Amino acid sequence: GVGLASYLLINFWFTRIQANKAAIKAMIVNRIADFFLAFGLFTIYFYCNSLEYSIVFNILPYLKETYIIFCNIKWNILEFICFFIFLGAMGKSAQLGLHTWLPDAMEGPTPVSALIHAATMVTAGIFLIVRCSNIFELAPHILTFITIIGSLTAFIAGTIGLTQNDLKKVIAYSTCSQLGYMFFICGLSHYHVGIFHLINHAFFKALLFLSAGSIIHSLNNEQDIRRMGGLQKVLPFAYAMMMIGSLALIGFPFLTGFYSKDLILEISIASYSIHGLFAYILGSVTAGLTAFYSTRLIFLTFLDYTNTFRKTIVFIHEASYFIVIPLFFLSIPSIFFGFFFKDMFIGFGTSFWGNSIFIQPKHYLTIELELLPLFLKLLPTFCALSSCIFAYLIYLKYFKLFHKKSYEIKSFRLSYIFFNKKYFFDKLYNELLIQWKLQLAYYYTYSLVDKFIIELLGPNGLATSLDFLKVNILKIHKGFLYHYILFFFFIVFYAILIL
Repeated sequence: GVGLASYLLINFWFTRIQANKAAIKAMIVNRIADFFLAFGLFTIYFYCNSLEYSIVFNILPYLKETYIIFCNIKWNILEFICFFIFLGAMGKSAQLGLHTWLPDAMEGPTPVSALIHAATMVTAGIFLIVRCSNIFELAPHILTFITIIGSLTAFIAGTIGLTQNDLKKVIAYSTCSQLGYMFFICGLSHYHVGIFHLINHAFFKALLFLSAGSIIHSLNNEQDIRRMGGLQKVLPFAYAMMMIGSLALIGFPFLTGFYSKDLILEISIASYSIHGLFAYILGSVTAGLTAFYSTRLIFLTFLDYTNTFRKTIVFIHEASYFIVIPLFFLSIPSIFFGFFFKDMFIGFGTSFWGNSIFIQPKHYLTIELELLPLFLKLLPTFCALSSCIFAYLIYLKYFKLFHKKSYEIKSFRLSYIFFNKKYFFDKLYNELLIQWKLQLAYYYTYSLVDKFIIELLGPNGLATSLDFLKVNILKIHKGFLYHYILFFFFIVFYAILIL
């Protein structure tokens, strides 16, 4: 249902080819994920005879020593179930490999983008994993796999976001990156922190998207940040809202994003495991990348010299109250929500979650956080602030020099192209998975089976056979009476012989 709603929303402008393609892509990628999810659900039903959470969770301890052979590999049944549930969640929440639909979903209207990225489909995967925490806690290898995939998603989406020039796509890749954070903290068994970051993220991401929509509306549907600049004075309210959303996304101290994002990275290093260290390193680097592309977005859109056409500048105006009022109401929780609700959501010993989340005592690391060195706690914030300063120097102070040098350095230029083309995921999928299937479908399924065999045996074959029969019957009818009498005589003769 959510997939269908997303398909219809992305395809809102149904006469645009790109919107059609983006909607179909979102639907197909999520159907792949739904197939895996259904596989996991069928397995649960086969072994538990129910899909009720309470019944399944009570049966789990009896399945710990149950194994299954699948693809010639021996699986623990709980890890088998968790693996397929996670694959389903990967598609819904756009994790690495099944993430390609999310940036293309920007073809829909901006309120739709805000809805998809803050509150609907991308949250479904996280919610599913958190709600199934009882199962995942008994599948440690899958938790490690989730941590690795989540941290890689955060890092790769961050690097792609560095080089995007579409205002909405930069914010879209930041969503993909933040979802990676949520996944890898769930992989480290702190599901309540993942949900806390999910809720925090929903506020400032909706604020960012709707602020972007306000800017696009004011600039007569211009989305390329290279054709903006100098909007600080003409769109002061949109600038303030975008600044609040970007600072919350960066994890600026004491804004909403700070309380969950930094906690995620502290838990990663406090897990004292290889995958936890891997997640901490990639997460800290991603914090710097997030700060860089967020600052780049602010500078190129608002603070740089204007690159907008004169006819657009003349008619530019602040958005109407219908756009401004929601932005104002979203900015308040983007600043204060994390501070006021952190104890309720993630406080030590909080009873807010009741029995809805289960964490094994050995995985609960809140006490260890107090023993971490101060340097490790401050490192992500230091990475973010230093990235902001670096972006300021590049895009406001020494942009011409940077542009000249970066063009001269071949490795930098190739890296830029690689990131700008999104790691060539779409190209690989199109050439390796789609094109040969389309050719196979045309030359064999369509040309050979459908057009030749089925139509030859079906309607065309029937019509040809009747035509052939008609021609041969017409040859018999010569119009001579003695021929008809002879035929009649032979028919009567054979009828008498048979009887």
